[in-house]
Amino acid sequence: MHPVTASPSRRQSGFTALEAVIAVAILGILMAVGIPRMSGWLAATKAAGAGQFYVEGFALARTQALAHNSNSRLVFIANPGGQPDWRVDICFRATGNACDDASNDWSTPSAAAAAAPGESAAFRSIRRSAVGLPPPSLLAVTLGPDDEGEAVYFTPLGWVDGTISPRVTEVGLAPAEGKESEFRPSAVMLTLAGVATTCDPSDDIADGDSRRCPQ
Repeated sequence: MHPVTASPSRRQSGFTALEAVIAVAILGILMAVGIPRMSGWLAATKAAGAGQFYVEGFALARTQALAHNSNSRLVFIANPGGQPDWRVDICFRATGNACDDASNDWSTPSAAAAAAPGESAAFRSIRRSAVGLPPPSLLAVTLGPDDEGEAVYFTPLGWVDGTISPRVTEVGLAPAEGKESEFRPSAVMLTLAGVATTCDPSDDIADGDSRRCPQ
């Protein structure tokens, strides 16, 4: 019996110096192309998540009004160093007072609304923190259309209360200065019927495109 030995053509050898240089060069090119795209994709994903955060606020305020047959409001609260938090309050007109910005009948996170049919958490305010959203250095969040607006009010039918102003019916979500190439701007728009949707406010969106924000 003779031992079986591999032929020279089947022997495995390591990388040569030239092959190693070529492999490193290719890897560098892939990283140079792929990392910026990945960074932009992550930024766009985070911005979309921020949009959904504010859509949830508008939707919850409307749902609370319908569920309790009460007035409700979505209040935007400054978060030092971060994006605006939001809080949903409810108010019952059973006291005879108007449920406007001057009323003391609104619920709070620790107390039910005046004249509520119970003291349970169901009749208290709900607050959500924006601490997990992208920082202002990446995402610029603006409230509109009036710069002085801090809240929007809903009727028991879920419609926006047009008698109370200024009101927030738009939330702009744009790349911060220097981040314009990271992702496209977006916005959350609230209709008079109380329905919030996301859209693209960019000027290059053609008329008739479903992504375009109402002008």
